[in-house]
Amino acid sequence: MTVMWVGSVGLFAHDPAHAQTWRCGNTYSDRPCEGGRPVKVEDHRSDQDRRAADAGARSAQTQADHLERTRLSQEKAAYDRDRHAAREARSAAQSERRLAMSEQRERDRARKALGDPHKSSMSFKGPPAEKAAGDAPKKRKKRKSAD
Repeated sequence: MTVMWVGSVGLFAHDPAHAQTWRCGNTYSDRPCEGGRPVKVEDHRSDQDRRAADAGARSAQTQADHLERTRLSQEKAAYDRDRHAAREARSAAQSERRLAMSEQRERDRARKALGDPHKSSMSFKGPPAEKAAGDAPKKRKKRKSAD
């Protein structure tokens, strides 16, 4: 039995001497079916023509496979570029938010520092009236604990 494909519709032919193909609806068969019509299938091409057609079909399929692989690799590269760009954009936006928050904190600190009066830690009062200018302060004695 030989199988012959014509276009996208498969035509089955057995011994070419008495080949009979039946069309049953939208399908083809080598056996009769209810409501089927016989279809005459003859290939008038020479063997050289058939081989050339097969070689052309194989070449077209090889080229189609190559184009598909190329398209898939280009789509993957575009997807990776987009993902990388989105990651960089998120990182940049996050850095901008951090910088803006830091600048806002600095502005708040500066505003608070300008608004609040500062208390001095040193006393600028003069010496007590009973002390002379050259007197050194008296040392206090430490009490011993009653332990």
